[in-house]
Amino acid sequence: MKFWQGLTCSLACAALALLPAVHVEAASVSGRSSTVLEWFDTANEDTAVPAFQYLQLNVKDLGAPGYNFYTYGRLGYDLADELASNSNYTDSRLYLAYLEKKGFLTNALDFRLGRQFISTTAGASVMDGLRLDYRLMDNYGLTLFGGGDVTYYEGYSAKDLVLGAEFTVSDRFVKNLDLGISYVAKVDGGRLAMELIGFDIEYDYNNLLFLYSETQYDYLSDRVSYFLAGANLYASPKWSGRLEYLYSLPVFSSTSIYSVFAVDEYEEIMGEVNYNIGNGWRSFGRLTYEMYPKFSNANVYEAGVEKRRTDIYSGYLTGVFRDDRGGQDLKGFKLYLAGRFIQQLQAGVGVDVDVLERTVNYFNEESSRDETTSSRYWVDATWYFSRTKNVQAKVERIESDLWDYYNRGRIRLNVTF
Repeated sequence: MKFWQGLTCSLACAALALLPAVHVEAASVSGRSSTVLEWFDTANEDTAVPAFQYLQLNVKDLGAPGYNFYTYGRLGYDLADELASNSNYTDSRLYLAYLEKKGFLTNALDFRLGRQFISTTAGASVMDGLRLDYRLMDNYGLTLFGGGDVTYYEGYSAKDLVLGAEFTVSDRFVKNLDLGISYVAKVDGGRLAMELIGFDIEYDYNNLLFLYSETQYDYLSDRVSYFLAGANLYASPKWSGRLEYLYSLPVFSSTSIYSVFAVDEYEEIMGEVNYNIGNGWRSFGRLTYEMYPKFSNANVYEAGVEKRRTDIYSGYLTGVFRDDRGGQDLKGFKLYLAGRFIQQLQAGVGVDVDVLERTVNYFNEESSRDETTSSRYWVDATWYFSRTKNVQAKVERIESDLWDYYNRGRIRLNVTF
């Protein structure tokens, strides 16, 4: 029964997507539909055939001017019925569904009501609830939100709540200086699970230097759980650079068993240089120093070149080398070449190869050197029926010295209306 209900809804969504944009009582309807069919080999050497129907719908001026409705979701089903019963890969999901009004009661107040994505420096969540945005003069902004905390994989409970606030100041003290403070609290099963406080700062100096920082403070654990500080330098139209420091410490819900275990912090320092060669060509080089408290630190070197399509061809080539003094080295590369050979057809071929070299110690006495190669090869193509309709196809083969190989493919019909 579930299959036929899903199939009926999928056909209805696809039929709606094939209609042009219409106007019903001054409301304009637009969006995008994607019908997807996949297949891949499972661990039991069976072939799963998941099918999905995605639909993004935008309704402007619904019922009255300025009232807009946005929704995005999918229906899913394994046509071959080969996925494990506890697999959530083909679950049907509603990602977004909210009503928005800008200038509600006053020009300074906006609201969103329904399922929506909330993102602040303090934390993020998918929420079923209400968000209010209020602008105080030209320099201050206040956001309040609250509702049900949506968890796709663990079920949905009326006692799972999320609430928070954000206050921002822009161009008030120094020109092009933006400051923000935010607060997010999560309730799991009626019990307080998280309290997070966020601080963020951004400063743009004459479009030459952009400074930024984000801090997340875990109030229940009384410690900083995330800190990011960086600078982007735009030396010229061709040269740019980035320097960044990251500190991260996992945050678990106080109602989770994992909250009682000790966790390790992670730190990294990253420097990157970008060069715009011209005619669609750009290159980059990146060095990352990874720091671990209980394991060997590592240097990660990355470099690459990209060709954006200006005529027929596009693609990229990147390489990575991770040097670990503890014997956990990694090297690999990615290569992709594509061409728009005729107006209707774009096709490409790619390869991704990673080689992990590691030293394995046995009882602190003997050690051996192990090398595992993992690779992925694929071909893809897009056929454009028109500016609003196209079909995409991709077939890939994934190999590993450790887990043998498997094949997978995907066909996607996209319709914009």
